[in-house]
Amino acid sequence: MDIRTGRPVTLAPRGMVTSPHALASSAGVDVLRAGGSAVDAAIATSAVLAVVYPHMTGLGGDAFWLIHDGRSGAIKYLNGGGKAAGTASLAAMRDRGVSEIPLRGIIPATLTVPGAVASWTEAHRVHGRLPLTRVLESAIAYARDGFPVTERLAGFIELMRGGLAQQAEAAALFLSGGVVPAPRAKLANPDLAGTLHAIAESGWAGFYRGAVAQELARFARDAGGFFQDADLEKQTASWGSPLVGRYRDVEIYNTPPPTQGFSVIEMLNLLEPHELHRKDLLGPDRVHLMVQAKQIAYHDRDRVLADPAFAEVPVERLISRSYAAQRAELIDIRSALRWDQVPSYGSLAGDTVYVATVDSDGNAVSLIQSLYGAFGSCLVAGRTGVVLQNRSAYFSLDPDHPNRLEPGKIPLHTLIASMAKRDGKLWSVLGCMGADGQPQIQLQLHSAMIDHGLDIQEAIESPRFLSGRFGLGEARDTLHMEGRFPGETLNALTQRGHIVNRWGAWNEMAGHAHGITIDPRSGILGGGSDPRSDGAAIGY
Repeated sequence: MDIRTGRPVTLAPRGMVTSPHALASSAGVDVLRAGGSAVDAAIATSAVLAVVYPHMTGLGGDAFWLIHDGRSGAIKYLNGGGKAAGTASLAAMRDRGVSEIPLRGIIPATLTVPGAVASWTEAHRVHGRLPLTRVLESAIAYARDGFPVTERLAGFIELMRGGLAQQAEAAALFLSGGVVPAPRAKLANPDLAGTLHAIAESGWAGFYRGAVAQELARFARDAGGFFQDADLEKQTASWGSPLVGRYRDVEIYNTPPPTQGFSVIEMLNLLEPHELHRKDLLGPDRVHLMVQAKQIAYHDRDRVLADPAFAEVPVERLISRSYAAQRAELIDIRSALRWDQVPSYGSLAGDTVYVATVDSDGNAVSLIQSLYGAFGSCLVAGRTGVVLQNRSAYFSLDPDHPNRLEPGKIPLHTLIASMAKRDGKLWSVLGCMGADGQPQIQLQLHSAMIDHGLDIQEAIESPRFLSGRFGLGEARDTLHMEGRFPGETLNALTQRGHIVNRWGAWNEMAGHAHGITIDPRSGILGGGSDPRSDGAAIGY
């Protein structure tokens, strides 16, 4: 898709929502106008995305939150990661002859319980102002009555046609008559409307108990899956504290393990001594340094990141200045860091949605939610209308790895959400999709705004790069760069030993980023949305 932009930052005095789909952002602002809180708006937005952006997110996925209290200034973390079923074990995988968890199908679909809905209802219990029946109103209507298919959604259905066609429920929903819906056609999911209605009426119990839970469990049982009624009953969301780092004059908050949020802070610590504000925004030095910081932080991530309820994750050491000083010895300004010196694993491929909301009382939400791959497992859970995620593919089957599969455990998560403060006041709320690319994208956004003074929309629209592979056939150290980088920058990076893959001017694989900033003097909200998505920043 050819993307042309130049949109200005969205400005508003009272409240704002930004997300990767305009209908979802509009639903969130509608809830704010009705007196809802930032949390109400985030749930409304996320629920609409579960309907209109089913390739990226859904009720069958997981979610992680940062929530800012406008009165106290406190920022809390909410963990909505789905837990592995009681029967999910290394022995069970061996019995099935599985040496690596597959990306699609019934194993990843049911190895973990969907965690997002538990996080919605817990956040609403603590911070909600409007009843869930009002908050979920728009999502229920779009699921019941239909919504317009965008060119982007039609493209993803075509991309995943093979996987979706293998299951009757998924094919009936997304490939009616064996045909990919055309852009501007109407698509409905009445079964999902019923599931959303059950949540609106009964909250947590509407999904994890009762008719919906029974159908989820029946589907898993009949298809030879893992989670059962008892696993659904045990799924809850838990509160905690965010990670906090500092980059120049800004406090950076991010989500802790089992997410990879620490890697953003570690990268910023590695880079601050190199004074990126004195480097050219689109020049080779800045990109080269960021790529090396990424290699180091991701190596640390892949060695130690896991569910902290099951493994010791030395996160305070990883985000310390002293550790950064030690690891910074690996950085070489003259040439690319060899990946056999600092190995990294995983893939950049992944699909996620990010939602930022701010209400008139200064409450704010940074919410990241995902199915992991496009359409997750490519399975719809019976008559629930719920597309199930494939996040459990991130589990290791190595018995010695801290992220090994164990019952009740949350897998390593690429999902991260960010907030930042300046002079003790909330300054930014931002995040992005992009699997392994998320910390790299957050890094580029933070630096663009802090080091170079760009506004949130300018930062999002800036040419973007991602280091790593999108497919198993690519080199692990491929450096993908949007074509709007100057030719001399790409040439200089090639000369330093980087394997550069030049994308077109805009590339959706560079991720969807969204964010809101708060002017410290006027309090005016500035919203940015990614032209690589179907999104919009909407305020009032």
